[in-house]
Amino acid sequence: MVEIEVLAVVLVAYFCAGAVKGVIGLGMPTVSLAIMVTVIGLKDAIALMLLPAFATNVVQAVTGGAFAALWRRLTTLLVGVCAGLWIGVGVLAAADALFLSAILGGLLALYALFSLARPQLPEPGKAEAVLSPTVGLTTGVVTGMTGSFVVPGVLYLQALRLPKDQFIQAMGIAFTVSAAAMSAAMMQRGLLTVEIGLLSVVALAPAFLGMYLGRRLRNRLDEALFRKVFFSALLLLGLYLIGRVIV
Repeated sequence: MVEIEVLAVVLVAYFCAGAVKGVIGLGMPTVSLAIMVTVIGLKDAIALMLLPAFATNVVQAVTGGAFAALWRRLTTLLVGVCAGLWIGVGVLAAADALFLSAILGGLLALYALFSLARPQLPEPGKAEAVLSPTVGLTTGVVTGMTGSFVVPGVLYLQALRLPKDQFIQAMGIAFTVSAAAMSAAMMQRGLLTVEIGLLSVVALAPAFLGMYLGRRLRNRLDEALFRKVFFSALLLLGLYLIGRVIV
């Protein structure tokens, strides 16, 4: 049976993650992992993340009118992600979860710093044909180990200079494919259990409720201020995860 404290943390984590995604269009896996990994193990936190991440991104993936064009452009990136995931999940199954949590903390801190500083990343240009599968493979390995797609995956998508709607749709496609591939890899490694599967179904309700309320609040909030507060909090969470290993 799931302890009531764990259930409460999961419900709060997915409500908050859904609300953030509703406001700024991303952050579901990032926020849920950052909160849950402080209470439960990284392996269970990643397993719990997969169904809500898939369910909340599949609609985003097919909405926007550019699915076919984006799919063609991102094919080699996604193939690389899927290949890297099998490697990364193998590391996740064998490695010390606390050490991998520290790596996750480093990635979250790095992503937060990039998002706060908002540097202009160079476009890949003619190198995109080579960079896409390379970045995809790297992202897949990192995602398989930590559950986080953001570094370098999201940063690379930002560098493609897609229009805003296409960027959001591209993230939906990438997150959906990676969640599906990671589910298969974790099932093959025996990291998904019936209990986790049932709990992830329960997590769908607060995730969608948070998204609904976040979308309602989007037009009432100063999005720039919200992003600063969100990424500052994410930076602190990342540093906390690193500190747990050091201390």
